[in-house]
Amino acid sequence: MSEAPLSGLSVIDLTHYIGGPLCTKLLAGMGAEVIKVEQPGHGDPARRMGPFPDDLPDHEKSGTFLYLNTGKKSITLNLKSATGIKILKDLVKEADVLVENFEPRVMQSLGLSYSILERINPRLVITSISNFGQTGPYRDYKAEEMAILALGGMMYLIGDPEREPLRWGFEAAQYMGGLSAFTGTMAALHYVEQTGAGQQVDISLLEGIVASHFQAPEQYAYTGVVARRNRTMLVFPCKDGVVQLALQPHHWPKLTQLVGMPELLEDPRFRDTQSRTRNYEALETLLLPWMIERSMTEIYHAGQSIGFPVGYGATTADLFEAPQYHARGFLVDIEHPRAGKLTYPGTPVSMGDIPWQHSRAPLLGEHNEEIYCGRLGLSRGDMVRLREGGVI
Repeated sequence: MSEAPLSGLSVIDLTHYIGGPLCTKLLAGMGAEVIKVEQPGHGDPARRMGPFPDDLPDHEKSGTFLYLNTGKKSITLNLKSATGIKILKDLVKEADVLVENFEPRVMQSLGLSYSILERINPRLVITSISNFGQTGPYRDYKAEEMAILALGGMMYLIGDPEREPLRWGFEAAQYMGGLSAFTGTMAALHYVEQTGAGQQVDISLLEGIVASHFQAPEQYAYTGVVARRNRTMLVFPCKDGVVQLALQPHHWPKLTQLVGMPELLEDPRFRDTQSRTRNYEALETLLLPWMIERSMTEIYHAGQSIGFPVGYGATTADLFEAPQYHARGFLVDIEHPRAGKLTYPGTPVSMGDIPWQHSRAPLLGEHNEEIYCGRLGLSRGDMVRLREGGVI
């Protein structure tokens, strides 16, 4: 088995919540040493987000935190203190990457801007993740997930065209931002190898959303037509849930074959996508009896057997039972000293015999002694004084 590709890489993780921690989780999974810097006494706010075992809040058992921080080391450090800033700068001297997802004004106000840290370590890659990016008139505006999806044009494209727009489930903008940050960080590290010069990677969650539905902006650029919500998929109830059926022109013959109704190919009500959309209720009336007699998986496998891209509305329980994930080793069990053994989604990246590091998330401040004494040479007495002074 080959060595992990990022073995020997040192990452300082100043991130919190979702987008930034996902980026550093992926770096840790590829073998980097990720030192997560957390607020003394409180830690990453994600520690207070559920789900929790038995619905009992515990900052060491948050499912959100445990998933997004696998493979990292945790230290506590008060960045609002002069001593805390000095300690962080000492860590920066030997680091390869620093990832942060504060509001753009924060790093500068702490005296940790890229221009300052670059002088300490010219090879340092700083990856900054924010709602709107480090520049521009929106730079310091506030936003939550739904605001990003709306401002990025995504919500205008999601949902039934006859009803109000919908948002994606969970924190899609954050997850996309974390993936973009990971990609940008890897590219910047390659540049360091080539030139010896670090740089700041600037990730905008808003731009990530716009880039994710690139066809709509390109349609407007080419034709001036504003894309709208439309029915490109049919969602039907079946015996035990719902299935999604493709409605694109080249899929229509396969759909009629699946339901055993070849006569629909000659029906003028359904001759093209526009007609099928216009006569959706009539089509639904014809197809529904066939659907409700069959289960989700029965329809799924029947469609796939003839090359029709049908899917079904899998629940989370269905995901844990699906043979595809087990066959690829995607689901992994990780033991945690406080939360016990939990099953986690793995990584969507597989690289032959190159291992992916699957180890637990850290306890708050678990690695203080290892980093402060072993790395920076502080004594246990120094640690006591720093703790009493609210620095760690």
